[in-house]
Amino acid sequence: MSIRIFKNMEWVDEMVEGVKKESAKERILRVAADLFYREGIRAVGIDRIIMESGVAKASFYRNFATKDELIVAYLEYRHSLSIANVEHAKRKHPDSPIDQLNALVEGLAERMGKYENRGCPFLNTAVEFPDTDHPGYKKAVACREELWNIIEAIAQQAGARDPVELVAHIRMLSSGAIMISYMNRTSQSESFLGAARLLIERQFA
Repeated sequence: MSIRIFKNMEWVDEMVEGVKKESAKERILRVAADLFYREGIRAVGIDRIIMESGVAKASFYRNFATKDELIVAYLEYRHSLSIANVEHAKRKHPDSPIDQLNALVEGLAERMGKYENRGCPFLNTAVEFPDTDHPGYKKAVACREELWNIIEAIAQQAGARDPVELVAHIRMLSSGAIMISYMNRTSQSESFLGAARLLIERQFA
């Protein structure tokens, strides 16, 4: 059977033998995650997700009582991918936080150059739902804070002179570069990576 998985920083179709059948909830989330990211959350209705996922309406509402619940699940899913990138860097460089930090920056630069890049899903969600009490806005902010707090801890372990400042600067730099890459449809990978490396080098000089 063929399944769609996230591998090497992108979605790919693979033939897999003996894989557990995808549940209705997993299928709904997979389809919604793809549509939400590519087309925007507000632009994609529940009926469209039901149609493309091939589930019955009753099945959809058994798994997600509201669209807001699905939005939160989508953001949690995207967050899990971000955390997986951090864990990958830690496994690759278990004894070197500075190499972990550099690997994370290099990974960010690589993803900016992907043709399907549509910016940061969390920033996009916050823009679509400016009401700070909206579940999507709250979850988007929480996910980004958790991720950057983890990266700040890595910078601190690496011995950065001011890990708070370093990560704040990398965060602003990456957010801007990601959005410029999307808006101009030209990769900002090299510019971002060069600037990020300078920020890191200055902290450890």
